Amino acid sequence: MAPVPMPLRNPGFLPRHAFQALFDALHRRGWRVLGPAVGERVVHFAELASAADLQSGLGDVQSPGRYRLGLSDGPRWFDWTVGPDGLKPLVFPPREVLWRAAPAADGRLHFTAEPPDAPRLAVLGARACDLAGLALLDRHFLGDVAFDPGYAARRAALFLIGVDCNRSGATCFCASTGDGPALADGYDLGLAELDDGFLAWPGTAAGEAVVADLPLTEASPTHLGAAAEATRGAAAAQRRALPSRRLASALYGAMHHDRWAAVAARCLGCGNCAMVCPTCFCHGHCTEDGAGAGEAIQVREWDTCFDPAHSRLHGASVRDGVAVRYRQWVTHKLAGWHAQFGRSGCVGCGRCVTWCPAAIDLTAEVAAIVGETGDD
Repeated sequence: MAPVPMPLRNPGFLPRHAFQALFDALHRRGWRVLGPAVGERVVHFAELASAADLQSGLGDVQSPGRYRLGLSDGPRWFDWTVGPDGLKPLVFPPREVLWRAAPAADGRLHFTAEPPDAPRLAVLGARACDLAGLALLDRHFLGDVAFDPGYAARRAALFLIGVDCNRSGATCFCASTGDGPALADGYDLGLAELDDGFLAWPGTAAGEAVVADLPLTEASPTHLGAAAEATRGAAAAQRRALPSRRLASALYGAMHHDRWAAVAARCLGCGNCAMVCPTCFCHGHCTEDGAGAGEAIQVREWDTCFDPAHSRLHGASVRDGVAVRYRQWVTHKLAGWHAQFGRSGCVGCGRCVTWCPAAIDLTAEVAAIVGETGDD
């Protein structure tokens, strides 16, 4: 379940050379540690055995349609911004077997729910935007209407270690959505990285128990000032922004804007933006043959409103064409979500901009459609 918030930060200081103590405290409690690693030329979450597995000087360079790893001689482990995966796949797998059906001895079909795979995972390096995205997924999958037991089991097994962003990538715009770059809530343990170590503070009771096992010293005014200045600088460095946090009226009033057709001329309809988005939760179901004779399995897989079949009714797609599919994605996320969740579905992570093969910039398209102030 979602973490229960603790009081505001009162951090201690954890020297870099003592960081292994965090791994030890997590392992004693039965958590496997996932942290930043390089795989397939991106920063992603992978299992780490110890602090020695963390790579110093690891960074990234992002722009519309472009992602590159960057390395430096610095000591820091969290100088990257966000990779393509985030937290969503850990709680909402891209592919999941929901149940199995097989013939029983009496000739009837016997249905068995598939138990969810919910390992105890401590995620080291969760960013503020991804924690905000996870909070929205919680509201969908843990709500009274759409309670999902598999999601609930995986969510309850997570211990989230958030890290303040001390820099922003060129595609980041979390400051304009109110979701970063500093941690706000949703984490069990919070960290702010400095050259010589970390500020560390609990976010939940579970985090407080881990913090009690760390060799923390009193944080100096210099450390506190440096951490605050880093997040202020990261916010000030962002050059992209949404015109407003409330765009429902402006977007619904621009359903026939010429820009939808203009962006459709570039958009490939591939759905990359939805796949990397930390809040998109559309999915589809299909039945497949199982391993045993006569067995069938029901599979849930990620889906996207860019797929023509996603809106198929009575043999035809309701959203016929890329322009209306792109419009559906934008208006649902930035307008429709206000009615469902009381806020926008965008957390400003910038993944949709970076991972779009046509380099379509959501912030530029929205500004062109609603102007610079689109207010609800």
